[in-house]
Amino acid sequence: MKQLTILSGKGGTGKTTLTASLAVLAGNAVLADCDVDAPDLHMLLHPEVIKTQEFIGSKLAVIDKAKCDNCGVCREKCRFDAITEAIEVDAIACEGCGVCAAICPSDAITMIERVSGYAYISKTKYGLMAHALLSPGESNSGKLVTLVRQNARVLSEKENSDLIIIDGPPGIGCPVIASLSGVDVGLVITEPTMSGIHDLQRALQLIKHFNVKPLVCVNMYDINKDNTDKILGFCEENSIRVVGKIPFNPKVTEAMVNGKTIVEYASESDVAKEIENIWKRCKDSF
Repeated sequence: MKQLTILSGKGGTGKTTLTASLAVLAGNAVLADCDVDAPDLHMLLHPEVIKTQEFIGSKLAVIDKAKCDNCGVCREKCRFDAITEAIEVDAIACEGCGVCAAICPSDAITMIERVSGYAYISKTKYGLMAHALLSPGESNSGKLVTLVRQNARVLSEKENSDLIIIDGPPGIGCPVIASLSGVDVGLVITEPTMSGIHDLQRALQLIKHFNVKPLVCVNMYDINKDNTDKILGFCEENSIRVVGKIPFNPKVTEAMVNGKTIVEYASESDVAKEIENIWKRCKDSF
């Protein structure tokens, strides 16, 4: 199977809009929403959940009051202030580091696993979808992204699908690394702003580090053609293929408000036509 990860370097560039449209055009791909901190691909594809899986991402300290002698050592050593004056654990503040359990002279503290989020297998009109949601304030989103990708691979093998389309998280941190490693193509969608150019370059550096084939798409290219020219020039200098330039069109926002992809909502629009061309060029890149 081939794997295509769509990245942005920053939020709000149109990554999920493009991912959903490519899913419609692909028809039989397995989809993976790896933005587990703030997933939104489901808003356009309306998946029907068929399986839910608990994600154990962190641990929680528990104090056995029968053993505790209220010495307060745990409270002194906790750098997250998760132990109250009554020597009780604040579950929200606890980061599960285990220091309190390690230094407790009475062995009154144990670390228990807690559910940090949920992973889902769902069915959409355009294929099966693996996605997840990390609970507020929880960590280890990179591990949850890895679980989503594992689920997507299993689905792809069962369905004999030859393509996985991954909606990656914004930025260049741990979740992005987990969504990018081992894929065939990394498509970076950017916008013609100074922050967009800066984050495009960071995302491309990450793609290069993992030896993934880079592609670039410029969204709303016509809102600042000077910056678009800078992006095109940078890509040409570094031998990076630009697979499309999507124009600004209010129809895209209308489509989102109506819970549809732009290729469904306005299939004859200039944006939909350009996304169709982007899809053809992406297929040629595998």
